[in-house]
Amino acid sequence: MLNRYKHLIPIFLLITLALIWGSSFILMKLGLEVFSAVQVGTLRMVIAFLCLLPLTFSAAKKVSKKDWFWITISGLTGNGIPAILFATAEIKLSSSVAGVLNSLTPIFALLIAALFYQQKFGGIKIAGIFLGFAGAVMLSVFQSNGAIDPDYSYALLIVAACVCYGISVNVIKYELQGIPTLAISSLALAAIGPICAVYLFGVTDFTARLSMPGSGQALGAIILLGAFGSAVSLILFNQLVKVSTVIVASSVTYLIPIVALVWGIVAGESLGMPQLLGMITILAGIYLINRKKQ
Repeated sequence: MLNRYKHLIPIFLLITLALIWGSSFILMKLGLEVFSAVQVGTLRMVIAFLCLLPLTFSAAKKVSKKDWFWITISGLTGNGIPAILFATAEIKLSSSVAGVLNSLTPIFALLIAALFYQQKFGGIKIAGIFLGFAGAVMLSVFQSNGAIDPDYSYALLIVAACVCYGISVNVIKYELQGIPTLAISSLALAAIGPICAVYLFGVTDFTARLSMPGSGQALGAIILLGAFGSAVSLILFNQLVKVSTVIVASSVTYLIPIVALVWGIVAGESLGMPQLLGMITILAGIYLINRKKQ
């Protein structure tokens, strides 16, 4: 009976991942109603670390001491720094725009591979890079009514986060080959989770904010963000890669902005022609980058 529906498993995982990652941006927005951006980012990492903690001890046996440097770099660039940058950006940006700008990650992953790991790419990929950046400019600079956004610098924080993601992808691919990705993920969170916990509870006023109105809803949003957006999603994505192809797995990039936009509309965020054109341009660029013929 299960074999009969085996072909539907990749589709189910793909849709589930798109819903989880696409919803992360509105959850950050809810968390920011009570907590600071740094608190949202660090608590997200602490929750994710605790969720994957049972996997950490067995994963530690699969790596050598020299791997820990790159695992820590992966934890910082793939989890810790972007979590804070995204939360800070959403102080001013809508969650839907943040979700679309997140799609720049494959573009920076490709550029870093070319600059530091001697990966070559042809004209079609170059065109995709230019399209992606053009779309990012539209989303960053213009408001929904077409006017120049005075807070466009906040969009640059998401661009910086995507650069971090691009670094992490290449570190995992070229510096941590042979180590299971789930092991890398749990150990990367183990490298930064305790530090985030010390900072969150020892330096910030996080515990004081727990008594503020609306703190329960905000805290619940961050717990969901850390548990599902950072921990469960890693397991689901690894499983998707195993039961499908890289092309299928990477197609989640196209679905995340759609989910983020839907949540933005539900939340009453404004969406104009510049945002739609920017999204379409970025997705067109990612499509060209992912084409087999270059």
